[in-house]
Amino acid sequence: MNEVIQNILTRRSVRSFTEEQISDENLNILLEAAEYAPSGMGKQGWHFTVVQNKEKMDKLIAAVKEQMLNSSEERFKKVGSNPDFNPFYNAPTVIITAYDKTSATVEADCAVALENIFLAAHSLKISSCWVHILAYFGKDPKVRSILSELGVPKDYEVSGSAVLGYSSKPLPEAAPRKEGLVNIVK
Repeated sequence: MNEVIQNILTRRSVRSFTEEQISDENLNILLEAAEYAPSGMGKQGWHFTVVQNKEKMDKLIAAVKEQMLNSSEERFKKVGSNPDFNPFYNAPTVIITAYDKTSATVEADCAVALENIFLAAHSLKISSCWVHILAYFGKDPKVRSILSELGVPKDYEVSGSAVLGYSSKPLPEAAPRKEGLVNIVK
């Protein structure tokens, strides 16, 4: 099977990481893969913020969990009330994707950039998971203040995040594929 297709079919989301940090060389490869993602009209209206500092990550986690507890949605309250819950699954690296609200296809552009990160990471034997929590709570003033401190541009909104590191468990099996999701018209 083609190496690219094999990489796509074997990549899995990981939610349990070791403390081992990814190398700067691999981080730069992942960021370059993100920057080479397609974007609407080639606008590249995204911004990538990498967080590897544990204290700063802990500050962001605390603010997110506070907002989860204050949420009107029970699912967030329930998960956020768990003292052991970490929205970034204890991954040593988080790449936050944010977008310039003036571009037309920014959320899709960020999603494609994240997918490039995930596939490139898998090819480098780095585990990953998409985390969407900052898209929910990134507009909260307290969370937004921390995002600004981390370097997320003021007028940008968070689309999603890639958590990256090395899995502390074997990769999970693929979920069965749903049937009836494809139509082919010739």
